[in-house]
Amino acid sequence: MKIVFAGTPDFAVPTLQTLLKTPHQVCGVYTQPDRPAGRGRKLSASPVKALALSAEIPVYQPENFKSAEAIQQLAALDADLMVVVAYGLILPQAVLDIPKHGCVNVHGSLLPRWRGAAPIHRAVMAGDTKTGITIMKVVKKLDAGDMLYKIECPITADTTSSSLHDQLAQMGAEGLVKVVEQIANGSLQAEPQDENLVTYAQKLEKQESNLDWQNSALELDRKIRGLNAWPVAQTSFRGQVLRIWRSQILEKAAEQAPGTISCAEHALDVATGEGVLRLLEVQLPGGKRIAGKDFMNAHPADQAILGV
Repeated sequence: MKIVFAGTPDFAVPTLQTLLKTPHQVCGVYTQPDRPAGRGRKLSASPVKALALSAEIPVYQPENFKSAEAIQQLAALDADLMVVVAYGLILPQAVLDIPKHGCVNVHGSLLPRWRGAAPIHRAVMAGDTKTGITIMKVVKKLDAGDMLYKIECPITADTTSSSLHDQLAQMGAEGLVKVVEQIANGSLQAEPQDENLVTYAQKLEKQESNLDWQNSALELDRKIRGLNAWPVAQTSFRGQVLRIWRSQILEKAAEQAPGTISCAEHALDVATGEGVLRLLEVQLPGGKRIAGKDFMNAHPADQAILGV
């Protein structure tokens, strides 16, 4: 089959890489326009664009599909299927109608739970014990198409959004190849989503990174893991921003006011609204990520209060 691929970030790269190894022809790649990045704010190509160029595949970067020219450009590729992975644009019906077999999307959750922009992060932050990949037909309504393939993945006490992202990206690539083969041989079966079970994964905002030590150690640990590696959970330590990359819930009650640091066990332990949280890896502005105990050795922290 002739396939058009649409994707932008790192999450989409394994799927494109895997498609390129199949007998199917990737006849074009759509990705977001180059954006300013880094300290110099120079225009930077997306990870998907970089891969497509290295594979000598034509790349298209429309701002949207509102123009007749953009629609005609896609139609001219005469694709059998469009594969969408974290593209970043909502596709109008005029686009969905172009490929002979429509459009399919690789989504990082077990739909209908966590439709929307940040399904991986929201699953971790909500304390879900499992998530996975759903490959679905793309329809005009957000992430509401019939499901074509699902596979589960556990979320453990050590899972971060960063580690889960990489795992699901690879699982999505493997699942997509199976779906493409089923489309090619006519064996594909679709399952409608149960609208009664829908939840939405709102886009992450940077201001969500601040920790409230009145919350429980369980809630705080989930948030820290869910915001790793962006935007990274943070608090204030003596007027400086302290980023918290990893933590551990301790099986003991808090005996001090929320936010109070205790170094009694030669570790960076913080009282919360319920329980105690050990900070395993932290970072000050301009510094490297360091172990909590190394931070404690470098900065007198006992009885300091975070977040004030």
